[in-house]
Amino acid sequence: MTACIKQLLTIIFMFNLTIQAAAQDKGTLDPKPLPPLAHPSDPSTPARELFGRARESAILDPDPIGFYSHGCLAGGEQLPINGPNWQVMRLSRNRNWGHPQLIEFLKKFAPKAAQASGWPGLLIGDISQPRGGPMLTGHASHQIGLDADIWLRPMPDHELTREDREEMPSTDVVREDLLDVRPDVWTKGHMAVIRSAAMEPKVQRIFVNAAIKRALCREAAGESWMRKVRPMWGHNYHFHIRLFCPHGSSCRDQDPTPSGDGCDASLAGWFSDEMLRPRKSGKSWPPMTMSKLPPACQKVLSAQEK
Repeated sequence: MTACIKQLLTIIFMFNLTIQAAAQDKGTLDPKPLPPLAHPSDPSTPARELFGRARESAILDPDPIGFYSHGCLAGGEQLPINGPNWQVMRLSRNRNWGHPQLIEFLKKFAPKAAQASGWPGLLIGDISQPRGGPMLTGHASHQIGLDADIWLRPMPDHELTREDREEMPSTDVVREDLLDVRPDVWTKGHMAVIRSAAMEPKVQRIFVNAAIKRALCREAAGESWMRKVRPMWGHNYHFHIRLFCPHGSSCRDQDPTPSGDGCDASLAGWFSDEMLRPRKSGKSWPPMTMSKLPPACQKVLSAQEK
């Protein structure tokens, strides 16, 4: 493995540790507005500071702009915090916004997943900010409204309180050594929910911890849907659904998933010491600014609120 690849893996690993921690951070019952920026038009202002202050979506035709980790969202729609088979968590983050096709997908997928798994429903984590874009904390992706996190904890059979939604943790299904799932926690219901998502034609990829992929391979090696389920650091507490770009939209799809079920030597490589415990690089990188995003994102940011 070249030094360049090692460095890239380290960056990805450390960022995903941040995501994993952020996913379990408690919210607040009394969210405070962020203070106004002194110089919002300064070209050096991090884009995350600008998009993180948008409280409503933009009055523009729905469009996911750019790439999943490098873009923004026009015409976003908010997922209702309660549905027949879902409840939204961490409401104080205001991240239950997405492209209308993703919101419609989640509304239809939740009852299917509940029926397949026997769960009352799904707990929905982060989707996107009202106008997408880089986030103040956590994710590198989730920028164009086509990504959604589904908790690996079944929805309870009652409506959660606001306090529950801000403070209740998800379930870590991965062993402490990261080599496999926890047999006392992992169930057939977990597998059924992930399978249901992967079998949906609009789903491009699903990200799970490598230990979860290993558990899936024991039960479903060779099944066609397994191709979509990809290992990724973190994702002990949730799995990540990514949709294809809608036809005619301004976004760019991720490269096609490799052929095969992903249960081969490529999965085994995720359990090497180098992948489980990469060394810290000690370097830091400047935050993304508006000049690094598609030009259309400036229009999204300045558009009137819905």
